[in-house]
Amino acid sequence: MRLVHEPVAGGESGNGDRGDVSDRRLLATTVDVADTLLSQTRGLMFRRSIPDDYALAFRFETTSVRDVHMLFVFFPIDAIWVADGVVQRVERLRPWRSFAREECDLMLELPAGAAEGVEAGDRVVLEDG
Repeated sequence: MRLVHEPVAGGESGNGDRGDVSDRRLLATTVDVADTLLSQTRGLMFRRSIPDDYALAFRFETTSVRDVHMLFVFFPIDAIWVADGVVQRVERLRPWRSFAREECDLMLELPAGAAEGVEAGDRVVLEDG
C-alpha cells in the first residue's frame, strides 16, 4: 500500500480544480494500517524512529473528531486528518508534548516533513500497489 497526495490546482487561492495526474506526489511507499484497538492505541508510541517513506494509517467507519497525542513518541511527526478523501488539517507535532484533534474518517501519521505542501482541501489517497 502507498500514500499519494493529489493537490488542489492553484493552491488555496485557486478555483478548486483538481490538478492533473502529473501533480500527484508519493508521500509514503510503506503504509501500515492500525486496524485493531491495540494498534490504534499504541500508534507510534515507544518506537525510536520510522523510515522516511513510512506512514501509519488509522481508518474509521464513521467521521468523528479524532485525537493525536505525542506521549511516548520520541520524534516529531506530521499528522493528516482526512474526511471523505479530503484533507481537513495538517499539523506538525512535537515529541512528548503535542496534542491535536480534528474531524476525520482517516488519520495519517508520517515522519516530520513528509506532509510538506499538503494543505486542507487537497486529496490524500491510499492505493494498493
